[in-house]
Amino acid sequence: MSGPAGTPDPAPHGYADHKSDHLARLHKIEGQVRGVTRMVDDDRYCIDVLTQISAVTRALQEVALGLLDDHVRHCVTDAARSDPAAGEGKLGELALALRRTLRL
Repeated sequence: MSGPAGTPDPAPHGYADHKSDHLARLHKIEGQVRGVTRMVDDDRYCIDVLTQISAVTRALQEVALGLLDDHVRHCVTDAARSDPAAGEGKLGELALALRRTLRL
């Protein structure tokens, strides 16, 4: 595993405890995206396609929120406990991640 910019990161990622849950959701989302592709290929009604795209978008947002939650509960908390400077760095990463996640 590696941290930002390929630096060694000996600790497991914050989502390690929920990895199988995140993967299961992502596999389900893959299926939903394939379904949207089929809908377009089958010339389905625009609103029906948009409804499914909205569902996929929500599902991805839920995965992102789960990963953010894991990051705060593990990565940020552990860094802040072990080294205040490292904690500040993780908080900066979190702020950037939130900006990217919340961008519409």
